[in-house]
Amino acid sequence: MNLSHRPYREIHRRKSRQIMVGKVPVGGDAPITVQSMTNTLTSDATATIAQIRRLEAAGADIVRVSVPDEESTAALAEIVRAANVPIIADVHFHYKRAIEAAEAGAACLRFNPGNIGPKERVREIIKAARANNCAIRVGVNAGSLERSLLEKYGEPCPEALVESALYSCKLLEDEDFHAFKVSVKASDVFLAVAAYQQLAEVTDHPLHIGITEAGGLRTGTVKSAFGLGSLLWAGIGDTVRVSLSADPVEEIKVGFELLKALGVRHRGVNVIACPSCARQNFDVIETVRVVEDRLAHITTPMTVSIIGCVVNGPGEAGMTDIGLAGGGKNTHQIYVNGHQDHRIKDQDIVSHLVELVEKKAAEIEAKAKSQPATAATASAAAE
Repeated sequence: MNLSHRPYREIHRRKSRQIMVGKVPVGGDAPITVQSMTNTLTSDATATIAQIRRLEAAGADIVRVSVPDEESTAALAEIVRAANVPIIADVHFHYKRAIEAAEAGAACLRFNPGNIGPKERVREIIKAARANNCAIRVGVNAGSLERSLLEKYGEPCPEALVESALYSCKLLEDEDFHAFKVSVKASDVFLAVAAYQQLAEVTDHPLHIGITEAGGLRTGTVKSAFGLGSLLWAGIGDTVRVSLSADPVEEIKVGFELLKALGVRHRGVNVIACPSCARQNFDVIETVRVVEDRLAHITTPMTVSIIGCVVNGPGEAGMTDIGLAGGGKNTHQIYVNGHQDHRIKDQDIVSHLVELVEKKAAEIEAKAKSQPATAATASAAAE
């Protein structure tokens, strides 16, 4: 069910320029993209490509790989050819890795002004990026600020991060290079959010947002949801990475769940479920776990409610595409398009819900294909 027309749900995105990262637009009115980073040895092209395949299957729009040495940039050309999404080369300390990565076909180069060296090296990176139709991300990090800024401010602070970013932006602009995005990351949520807020006020370049080194799956998800959610709610952010000490696929999943929760991008099934209590008329927790697992292949945006009793079940079901409300005597109510449709027994719950969702997804996709103009508009809105 589409509730995006409700005024209290409106998020007004900050106006930014649009750049292209390979074939993926970033900024402007383009969908907010979700990305992750491989943790395999880039020099092992086979392992890296395998991980990129998993990230693509999870919905990744862009994937970043680290290129710390010549062996990595040597393998990059094979990786780029095999990938179905744009590949960003992550460069630190040695500007020549950036040049090699651009020549190997990277769609974007990420460098940190705090450790890339003097402006002459930045100019060499710009030259290579321009020659190879490659975008750039200026990636400022609180953990690796320039020494001069640490001496000036005494410690990492929003002003230091923004000053570092603007200095590099000016280097790019002075070379008449504008195909770049900017990030000012920190592991401290408040520091990162404040830096992005300040940066958003003084530049219209697209912003890559993230809470860097956020922690493990649970801790990192909570910190990222708080920080990135605050920014996105304020309309700040054109591409996101949720940094987790976990399987990179989890970063993509959490990223999409975050965008889905804010209503700014929808991919797959949004499951609304109660935490369960003594009133539940079926095992809600296990039902939700299995249903989410079996619906992981569905990419069509839709909402499913799974509520254990009739206290909130009918109300939630009235706002979802498919709804389940637990009832007495092992018989439960099924809602379709917000209306009570039929009843089912305990043993039919999971398979029946999956069947209904798959049928609904097929109907939505068929309707979209039969209305090309509408489909394009709907797709843009959903994404």
